[in-house]
Amino acid sequence: MENQNIAVGLDIGTTKIVAMIGCENQYGKLETIGVGKSKSLGVHRGVVNNITQTIQSIQQAVSEAETISNVKIGEVTVGIAGQHIRSLQHSDYITRSNAEQVINEEDIDRLINQVHKLVMLPGEEIIHVLPQDFKVDGQAEIKEPIGMYGERLEANFHVVVGQVSSIRNIGRCIQTAGLGLGGITLEPLASAKAVLSQEEKEAGVALIDIGGGTTDLAVFKDGIIRHTAVIPFGGNIITEDIKEGCSIIEKQAELLKIKFGSAWPGENKDNEIVSIPGLRGRDPKEITLKNLSKIIHARVVEIIEQVYLEIKNYGHEEQKKKLIAGIVLTGGGSQLNHLKQLVEYITGMDTRVGYPNEHLAGDSDSDITSPLYATAVGLVLDGLERKYKQPILENSDEISDDDKDKIEKSSSVKTKGFLEKLTERVKEFLENAE
Repeated sequence: MENQNIAVGLDIGTTKIVAMIGCENQYGKLETIGVGKSKSLGVHRGVVNNITQTIQSIQQAVSEAETISNVKIGEVTVGIAGQHIRSLQHSDYITRSNAEQVINEEDIDRLINQVHKLVMLPGEEIIHVLPQDFKVDGQAEIKEPIGMYGERLEANFHVVVGQVSSIRNIGRCIQTAGLGLGGITLEPLASAKAVLSQEEKEAGVALIDIGGGTTDLAVFKDGIIRHTAVIPFGGNIITEDIKEGCSIIEKQAELLKIKFGSAWPGENKDNEIVSIPGLRGRDPKEITLKNLSKIIHARVVEIIEQVYLEIKNYGHEEQKKKLIAGIVLTGGGSQLNHLKQLVEYITGMDTRVGYPNEHLAGDSDSDITSPLYATAVGLVLDGLERKYKQPILENSDEISDDDKDKIEKSSSVKTKGFLEKLTERVKEFLENAE
């Protein structure tokens, strides 16, 4: 049963793959019907490096979600991230031939399409083109130029670039797993949808999503996304450091991090010791919690400093670009003890941990309201939004054909964003590749 108002989010991460099925309840909140989770094999730093393993992991997560919900999954909204994603600032302009007419959607589309033609490095493709602010005949800081008179239309753009082969590989995995590709979204944007409020986006906020293989950053100001970056470090590298520093196996290092890990060494006393069973009859190992938090602290500081550098690159120190709402941490890595305090200490910005419970129904499972699932919740919300966007024209017989055309045209101009185009391109490519 593929219900009309059901959407499915598929979060393909470095450590886990989550399939989440959700629908909107009568209060406009998201109700999760089923969640499936599997260990992510075949994904490294957010990029697929083993197709077969990734397909198996996707199928496992999907079948678990189907079993719980009794819903057959057809189309999914998938998130893309990974170290190949980078962003740049670009300004461009068009000269309008008819200055007597007001600026309309078509002019803006023409300008955006012009940016899409930018020459990229081999193998790279533009994923997102986000207009920041416009200039009309030299008049600056215009948010919405539609309806104005002018000859020269200029704009600053935030351009997100990614490797097209990596995106196609994800498309291939989904197709082979027997699923349809409903839409593609940037993961930082999906997480932002789940944990940020509109007020925060207006005031200026930096969202830091600490995953297993990567840390994603999205900066919002005046309700518009201003900067995105992907840092190729995440929770796994902290586990790796613990494993090396304490000479223990990965499983133990992960457990140590979750149970006793802290990002602030000063919190642990010297005499706090944890004992770890030795391998195959060897003596148990004793590790002081102080040493453990020193190892974690060193790596976390490195990650935060890199993120803070990106926030500075955006221009946070300028008065106009100041992020008043500070920082929101989400993702599995945000659950590390005393991380919030350390981020505040390094950056000097207000910090909170973002939980995706604002959009969730009241009786949701406590597991789902964890920062771990922020991206998955955001992808489901995105999928639902996409469903509602589709113009409801099927049963509208009383509308004349002429009006129908008009409605269809205007809605296609509005809704055919960059990601829809990208989704279509990936679908086309996969069909032709068969």
